[in-house]
Amino acid sequence: MSSVLLLCGLLLGACAPPGESGPQAQADKWQQARAQMVQQQLANPADARTPVTNARVLEAMGRVERHRFVPSNWREQAYRDSPLPIGFEQTISQPYIVALMTQLLQPKRGDVVLEVGTGSGYQAAVLGELVRQVYSIEIVEPLALRAARDLQDAGYRNIEVRAGDGYAGWPKHAPFDSIIVTAAPDHVPAPLVEQLKVGGRLVIPVGPQGWPGQELVVLEKQADGTTKQTTVLSVRFVPLTRSPDTKAIAP
Repeated sequence: MSSVLLLCGLLLGACAPPGESGPQAQADKWQQARAQMVQQQLANPADARTPVTNARVLEAMGRVERHRFVPSNWREQAYRDSPLPIGFEQTISQPYIVALMTQLLQPKRGDVVLEVGTGSGYQAAVLGELVRQVYSIEIVEPLALRAARDLQDAGYRNIEVRAGDGYAGWPKHAPFDSIIVTAAPDHVPAPLVEQLKVGGRLVIPVGPQGWPGQELVVLEKQADGTTKQTTVLSVRFVPLTRSPDTKAIAP
């Protein structure tokens, strides 16, 4: 073995050819996967789905490292066009649904947004790229703890996670410019409508479990407190579960 190879082995453990391994190669690999996801799944879907056209949303989807928010044994599948399991009988939504629901919110830089159903933290991270502040509630406490940690590790300082019952919203920080719900109740929770600003949007899947049955809807709050509802498409989400227990999760 030459002295160069010996030194390389001592310092690095192995000498892989340039561009085939190492932190930069991994980063390049994930960046390429995100770029393909944005172009092939979101901006130009091959099927009959409506393309995602909001430039800010597409840019955010291209920046957020989805592989950070899935379990390690699913990491290589992170940028597939499908939901993935994250434990506790919960899933991370497919990228298209995350992008579409974000676009439907019509997020603005100064907005304060409530998310019900933190899950992995991925949707919150996408929102964190687009708005001033995100408050997110997750009923499964271990998921809330993990998402809070992963969001902090990823550098997000404008996202606060709380473990508790999202049906009741988060009155302390209301009213919200918009609200997004990533689990399906059988009806629209009244507290969420109450905590929405006039002119604000609530994006939520509603309906029973099973397929078909759930519809993704957008509610716009009117000046008199009523809502104008638009049905977007049929979807399939995990149910929105209820619990009386709520706890704050420190960053």
